[in-house]
Amino acid sequence: MSYYKVHSLEQYFKHYNKSLREPRKFWDRIADENFTWYQKWDKVVEFDMQEAEIKWFLNAKVNITKNCIDRHLAKRGDKTAILFEPNNPKEEAQHISYNELYDRVCKMANVLRSQGVEKGDRVCIYLPMIPELAVAVLACARIGAIHSVVFAGFSASAVASRVNDSECKMVITADGGFRGNKTIALKEIIDEALEKCPTVEKTLVVKRTNTNVNMKEGRDLWLQPLLDKADANNVAEIMDAEDPLFILYTSGSTGKPKGMLHTTAGYMVYSAYTFKNVFAYEEGDVYWCTADIGWITGHSYIVYGPLLNGATTVLFEGVPSYPDFGRFWEVVDKHKVTQFYTAPTAIRALAKENWEWVNKYDLSSLKVIGSVGEPINEEAWHWYNDHVGKKKSPIVDTWWQTETGGIMISPLPFITPTKPTYATLPLPGVQPVLMDDKRNEIEGNQVVGSLCIKFPWPGMARTIWGDHQRFKETYFSAYPGKYFTGDGALRDEVGYYRITGRVDDVVIVSGHNLGTAPIEDAINEHPAVAESAIVGFPHDVKGNALYGFIILKESGESRDRENLKKEINEHISSHIGPIAKLDKIQFVTGLPKTRSGKIMRRILRKIAEGDFSNFGDTTTLLNPEIVEEIKDNRI
Repeated sequence: MSYYKVHSLEQYFKHYNKSLREPRKFWDRIADENFTWYQKWDKVVEFDMQEAEIKWFLNAKVNITKNCIDRHLAKRGDKTAILFEPNNPKEEAQHISYNELYDRVCKMANVLRSQGVEKGDRVCIYLPMIPELAVAVLACARIGAIHSVVFAGFSASAVASRVNDSECKMVITADGGFRGNKTIALKEIIDEALEKCPTVEKTLVVKRTNTNVNMKEGRDLWLQPLLDKADANNVAEIMDAEDPLFILYTSGSTGKPKGMLHTTAGYMVYSAYTFKNVFAYEEGDVYWCTADIGWITGHSYIVYGPLLNGATTVLFEGVPSYPDFGRFWEVVDKHKVTQFYTAPTAIRALAKENWEWVNKYDLSSLKVIGSVGEPINEEAWHWYNDHVGKKKSPIVDTWWQTETGGIMISPLPFITPTKPTYATLPLPGVQPVLMDDKRNEIEGNQVVGSLCIKFPWPGMARTIWGDHQRFKETYFSAYPGKYFTGDGALRDEVGYYRITGRVDDVVIVSGHNLGTAPIEDAINEHPAVAESAIVGFPHDVKGNALYGFIILKESGESRDRENLKKEINEHISSHIGPIAKLDKIQFVTGLPKTRSGKIMRRILRKIAEGDFSNFGDTTTLLNPEIVEEIKDNRI
């Protein structure tokens, strides 16, 4: 019996218990049976969690692109690997077969080599969500270059800091990118960034918007003419299991962005295994993750995870609101999407609109729907379940992080009974524990604590690029011998996990520890509220008090604000208790968020405190303009 795919709840517990008792044997079997290796490993795993030193599949030799592309050619050569849906719905979609993907990746790999990129060199990729982005990522992996994708919406200073931190030799960009009804001048941003990046020798430029751009002689080259001359065959570099695959910078919600380094074999095994099980992928399915490849979700569940399983993966250039709020559902209908994976932020934004936008399209092809990026609140869960899943497509509410490389806790569709707001059970091979304030493991159910992982898993990051001490201090020092996620969680009466938010999102009010997530959940259940964020601010009597930033639904906009504030506090009082009532409520049109959908509470705290200094680089936000608006209207 294969351990690669779980088919029933009984089998889940069998696999899970096996992975607890014999984790090495469990991963050994998955890696051995499901991938192509040049050379097998001498040892499955070697680790020292105290020192944050972890290695998987020691001395194995592999190339991830051989597993993503080459091995599928014999049986799936003509199958669509990447289905590109452009920003403009009138532009024709592209169906890129595995054979064509092979040719394109090989040509791109040969171009990179011809321009002096070698194994171990870092390449910054700053592209919109077009096929060239996936091709560039895979071409780097094919020759052993380390890709560092930077979301094509970040400012010049954000790009420069990432390029300089990893000392990139090359940048791959485009003349511009389309995003809804906007055109983003990507090449201009890169030109400004590279004024401060001495290590960059070459810039390759993709033509997407056909806008006039400056091309610096000796540095900048149009990509297409180079591809036209390139050979369509390329011998993949033989990589060691622990050779670096990519650096991906966290969004920098606190302090300097961290360049998380993921290595080759463990990431390959984990992203493939989790994709297959969490999305119940079967041959012939059309899978769509709406994230950007600039985030870990896009790395693991647009590019690597799907292609490792020979899947058809949708690459979407657009936004959910363009040309109207039915765009997501129009794409599902058009391409008969079977698995749909998006963020709670997008779900809440779409739920604010008339549900007719959903109902006008045929969503009957959907088998599994998922959420990623943050815990999904109950109201959004039910809207998603009712209107998109039609109560027949299970929701996989996935918990994981950039640092984990892949999904850690999630329902398995048609296997795990779902429960709104709960990520439910850990995947086989994942060993979560809850810890108390004295660093003791909390046994049993119906408990709350800090979420840690006590045994390594193959997909985990190995270090922070250039700063292993920071990696060790950030993730392995709070609870020695364990990986600390930074999140709090509760474990219910049957052992299901619910992520309660960042541990530092706890405010002590009059001596009471109040987690902001449950308060926000209570507020969001009010029929006039679309979304909320709670932070603490200094208070002369209580020590700290609670400040609420609240977005109203369209139906709530016309309500009397003072009455609404009273209603919201009464709602909190009845759901949580009077101690959790808000001292200040500010109605806002939006919240400052990272591109992956996380609320930048650090900025909200500073505004609540009246400290308008040093917000950091707000250009990396999804909506930087909202910061000034909130600041100007502070109570």
